[in-house]
Amino acid sequence: MVRLKILVCGSTGFIGRNMAEALADTGLYEVYGTHCKRPPLEHPGVTPVQADLTRPEDADRAVKGMDVIIQAAATTSGAGDIINRPYIHTADNAVMNSHILRAAYDHSVGHVLFFSCTIMYASSSAPIREEDFDIAAPLPPQYFGAGWTKLYIEKMCEFYARLGRTRFTVMRHSNIYGPHDKYDLARSHVFGATMTKVLTNEDGKLVCWGPGTEERDLLHVDDLVAFVRAAMERQETPFELVNVGLGRAVSIKDLVHRIIASSGREIAVEHDLSKPHIPTKICLDISKARRDFGWEPTIPLDEGIRRTIAWYRENLL
Repeated sequence: MVRLKILVCGSTGFIGRNMAEALADTGLYEVYGTHCKRPPLEHPGVTPVQADLTRPEDADRAVKGMDVIIQAAATTSGAGDIINRPYIHTADNAVMNSHILRAAYDHSVGHVLFFSCTIMYASSSAPIREEDFDIAAPLPPQYFGAGWTKLYIEKMCEFYARLGRTRFTVMRHSNIYGPHDKYDLARSHVFGATMTKVLTNEDGKLVCWGPGTEERDLLHVDDLVAFVRAAMERQETPFELVNVGLGRAVSIKDLVHRIIASSGREIAVEHDLSKPHIPTKICLDISKARRDFGWEPTIPLDEGIRRTIAWYRENLL
C-alpha cells in the first residue's frame, strides 16, 4: 500500500508537534516535519526537513513531492504581545503562508489543511457559526492586524482552491491546549499560563490577569488531531471553512478554579486588573464539523485538564 506523504509545517511547535507525532504513530502515513530555529523533532516516524518558510526557495523545496500539507507553522504568543506588540503576528505569517500556498499549487499537492483561528469573530454570548462572520463588520480592536492576516490567508486558500489542483480545509479552531503547549509565562496563552502558575506555585496565591469574566471555548489538541484525520479522509469538495471547537465556553475565572481543583493544591486567586486581558466571549457552533466531517470532540474540559496536569508533572516538573 502506498502511504500518503504528509508534510507538517511547524512540527516543533505546539499543534504541529502533536499532529506529526500522532500521524506518525498510526503507521499509515509517511510523515515529514519542518523545523527552522529549533532542533528537529525527534521521533522515529517523522523525517525532519530544515526550512525557513519565509524564504520562497525553502518553502518550494519542503513542499515538493508531498501529497498533503498540514500548515501549523506560525508566529504566535499570548495576550501581552497581542496588545503591546501586535505587529509580530502579521508580516512573517502572511509571507510564509503565501509561499507555502504558491508552492502547493505549483507542485499539485492534493490537500492543504490550514489552521486559522477565531479572532475575527465578534464577542457573542451565543454559539458562533461560520457564516456569522461579516467581513464588513469591524474586528475586535486587539485583533485588527492578526485577524486580517488570518482572513487574507483564508481567502488565499479559497483562491487556490478555485484554480482546481488542490483541496483546502481551513479550520477556525478555538483555544487549543494539551501536551507541548507554551507554558512559559512570557509567551503562553491563558490555559498554559494558568497551568504553570498553579503547578509551580510556592506561596499559595495566584494572580489572574483581568477580572476573569472573559469566556473561551477550549479544545484538547487530541480532538483537533482527530478532526484533521477526518478532513483528510472525508473531504471531497475543493474548499471548506469549518469551526473546530468544544462547542461550549468557560469563563477564565472558572477555568482557573478548575485547574486548581484538579491539581489538588490549595491556592487563593487574586485578580490584577492592570494586566493585559481581552474581554471577549467566544463559543463555537460546531454543527458543520459534525454534519460534514462526522467529527465531534470526545474530551470534556475537566478530563483534558487532568490529562494535561499529568503530562506537565511527568515532563516539566
